[in-house]
Amino acid sequence: MASVKVGDVIPEGTFVHVPFSPELEDHNACGIPTKLSTDAWKGKKVVLFSVPGAFTPSCHANHAPPYLAKVPELKAKGVDVVAVVSANDPFVLSGWSRILGFKDAILALSDPNGAWSEKLGLTVDLSGLGIGLGKRTTRFALVIDDLKVTYAGVEPDPTQVTVSGVDAVLAAL
Repeated sequence: MASVKVGDVIPEGTFVHVPFSPELEDHNACGIPTKLSTDAWKGKKVVLFSVPGAFTPSCHANHAPPYLAKVPELKAKGVDVVAVVSANDPFVLSGWSRILGFKDAILALSDPNGAWSEKLGLTVDLSGLGIGLGKRTTRFALVIDDLKVTYAGVEPDPTQVTVSGVDAVLAAL
């Protein structure tokens, strides 16, 4: 059960990501991971959605692509930053974001070991599936305005995309 709710100030956290650069168009390049602190979101409106795993069926086909398609609509509603977070490592997220064509439209943020998501009460243990997933970020979407949560859509079933989907977020903006 999620502990984060509308009105909460997000906890401090640091993500790892590989910023997009034209060199990454060459799929043989890896890029250099950098850190991004939640402090960078002070004074900004952020849409952050979470996927349990890059390259997994719902995340890859149903969750991330609609966000990419609707980045212009999110920006038109005053969103400064669109980001996806996952417990995957930054290199996997960089490769995944390049395959999906995020470029610099969506930041792909690694939440190592789900540490930040755990502070929100938004992790799920998928080790019982027997395919090596372990503890992950659960499927959710947050609208964060100047570090305060104004929308929290947490999926009761992390295989589904409903309240964490871009259309639910757009309706809440």
